[in-house]
Amino acid sequence: MGLPALEFSDCCLDSPHFRETLKSHEAELDKTNKFIKELIKDGKSLISALKNLSSAKRKFADSLNEFKFQCIGDAETDDEMCIARSLQEFATVLRNLEDERMRMIENASEVLITPLEKFRKEQIGAAKEAKKKYDKETEKYCGVLEKHLNLSSKKKESQLQEADSQVDLVRQHFYEVSLEYVFKVQEVQERKMFEFVEPLLAFLQGLFTFYHHGYELAKDFSDFKTQLTISIQNTRNRFEGTRSEVESLMKKMKENPLEHKTISPYTMEGYLYVQEKRHFGTSWVKHYCTYQRDSKQITMVPFDQKSGGKGGEDESVTLKSCTRRKTDSIEKRFCFDVEAVDRPGVITMQALSEEDRRLWMEAMDGREPVYNSNKDSQSEGTAQLDSIGFSIIRKCIHAVETRGINEQGLYRIVGVNSRVQKLLSVLMDPKTASETEVDICAEWEIKTITSALKTYLRMLPGPLMMYQFQRSFIKAAKLENQESRVSEIHSLVHRLPEKNRQMLQLLMNHLANVANNHKQNLMTVANLGVVFGPTLLRPQEETVAAIMDIKFQNIVIEILIENHEKIFNTVPDMPLTNAQLHLSRKKSGDSKPPSCSERPLTLFHAVQSTEKQEQRNSIINSSLESVVSSNTNSILNSSSSLQPNMNSSDPDLDMLKPTRPNSLTPFRKAKALYACKAEHDSELSFTAGTVFDNVHPSQEPGWLEGTLNGKTGLIPENYVEFL
Repeated sequence: MGLPALEFSDCCLDSPHFRETLKSHEAELDKTNKFIKELIKDGKSLISALKNLSSAKRKFADSLNEFKFQCIGDAETDDEMCIARSLQEFATVLRNLEDERMRMIENASEVLITPLEKFRKEQIGAAKEAKKKYDKETEKYCGVLEKHLNLSSKKKESQLQEADSQVDLVRQHFYEVSLEYVFKVQEVQERKMFEFVEPLLAFLQGLFTFYHHGYELAKDFSDFKTQLTISIQNTRNRFEGTRSEVESLMKKMKENPLEHKTISPYTMEGYLYVQEKRHFGTSWVKHYCTYQRDSKQITMVPFDQKSGGKGGEDESVTLKSCTRRKTDSIEKRFCFDVEAVDRPGVITMQALSEEDRRLWMEAMDGREPVYNSNKDSQSEGTAQLDSIGFSIIRKCIHAVETRGINEQGLYRIVGVNSRVQKLLSVLMDPKTASETEVDICAEWEIKTITSALKTYLRMLPGPLMMYQFQRSFIKAAKLENQESRVSEIHSLVHRLPEKNRQMLQLLMNHLANVANNHKQNLMTVANLGVVFGPTLLRPQEETVAAIMDIKFQNIVIEILIENHEKIFNTVPDMPLTNAQLHLSRKKSGDSKPPSCSERPLTLFHAVQSTEKQEQRNSIINSSLESVVSSNTNSILNSSSSLQPNMNSSDPDLDMLKPTRPNSLTPFRKAKALYACKAEHDSELSFTAGTVFDNVHPSQEPGWLEGTLNGKTGLIPENYVEFL
């Protein structure tokens, strides 16, 4: 079992579990450091031994060269001359070999010893320095916090505000140092996968080059060497991509940590100081507390952040009531009292700040919590798996296979965004989308067509291989042997909805054709996996663990491409019957409404209607992106054929109701999902994450009207989500 990922969101909580995970990473780095030191020592001994061996062989070659055959008679035959000359030839060969050996020895220090020493000093050394800084900031933060919390509430308000400000600064600095240390530890763990193995590979390559008589050995090693070289290159490429993703996530966490908190199984958790009565008086002991609203269970774990160890046994109680302590009733600030069903007396707790106390109070008194739970609603998609969608994908595939199958960097090289959007608007126009016989004209570049195909797949309301199966596909890719992986993925593919599976089969058949021409287009199965993995298997939540799983997403796509005929044209060993599938879906439909990952890939989310008879036959399509939002009446007419069969017994297709009227309540706040540059004075320019005020419907179809920095303008409807 590998090391668990260190989540940036855990840096804010600094929980015991986070500290334990961090310790396991630090122990792994120490073990690696010791191993590299021993390896460098052994490497130097090996180089010294090779020098001694070379010296002995040179002496042997000199002895051969000095010996002269003396033949009987005054003439020599050709055979005798060849034999006499053979010792000198042997000596020449040995000298040439030793010349090569000396070059290898001279390079050995550069390709093996120096990189290992550099990695140990620069990377592992930097991680150790970051740890010292992190430990120092931890001690400083805890000390300042304890001193701050011991301030009397009777001090002047200005002094309290100044103290609050100082604690906030120290807390922010500790949080940033924590993020940087976690980032460095993750980076070193990933770097060692190639910066540690690659020097060894280079040294072995030098050995194989030197050994003339070991040519067969080098040939036997060639397959593994090639495989290892490719693996290192792929690891390096993944690292570069993953590092940029992780660094981007770290920057987001620095800018707004509250928006990227990990979804917790607890209603509330964090550090609290619990008042404990002793013989000599009372004391305040720091605990890490969790609260679960459903069971009303409060768990208190005495824990010291500075020492990183528990201070006693865990205690769980059942909440009876929670009351805020008045400031004049106790010298400590931010206090509240908790009464438990299974423990006599009152438990007095001190939060870390006024805001922290407010969150604990809201969690325990039954009011709605402030924090965000898992978002189950997503912005409506602008694409769907209908006849138009299949037509678009088929047209793109036909254009690629007839005009550009041999283009280098196919699907990896992206087209100009404005051209891609323009092509999509043409393909998705209801007037032309139904014309299946019309091919994409030659004016569109292949890179624009391939980018349009990938963009359309990303525009679907959920990934093609569905959120609910994402973890199952990843687990399948992590199985030990290839046969098990193929079998499990085969079974999972046949659990996908029919349209998803058909689209996936269409795409995999095409990608297999692309891979068959990899000598011309340079797009191997592995390269295609890198391109399509994040598109077809994107995770529902952006975390470090999800980023680390990208390589397994790529493996799933590789397996689908290499085994597409078996997976899509044969039934898995133990498939689910239709009755089982129907029963499973019925049970899940009876127990709870489908989550966003379980809903069918249609333009709208399925919701329950209070006026079924009146709205059973009304489906209002949400507008597409701004490039295809015009001519609303035409879109509605062309989409009428896409309405589901209302007599179907499928609960997922019970009925469709547009979410737009509910989401467009006037004068609400909304947040941008994507960046947008205004093309007219009446439009607003913004970046992803921008928050708008006073958002309400506009007179323009597909547009909203909102305010940003005092300026009112138009916003594309599908670019925002309401808060």
